[in-house]
Amino acid sequence: MKIRDFLPILKEHGFTEDRVKGSHHQYKGIVDGQMHTVTLDFSQMGEEIQSNNLKSMIRQSGLSKKLFRH
Repeated sequence: MKIRDFLPILKEHGFTEDRVKGSHHQYKGIVDGQMHTVTLDFSQMGEEIQSNNLKSMIRQSGLSKKLFRH
């Protein structure tokens, strides 16, 4: 999965960009009544997200893993 595929899923579930520091963009959203923050590295927009980073980003989001399967 690439950042450009991951980002629309976040936005569909109410995440909005909170802040930017360099190429790192933080998105915040409320899932199950709790605030979640996900950090995305836009410098690698077109590249595949490494599996350990993808797992971490999904965990940060608080969303179901099923949403992120192609």
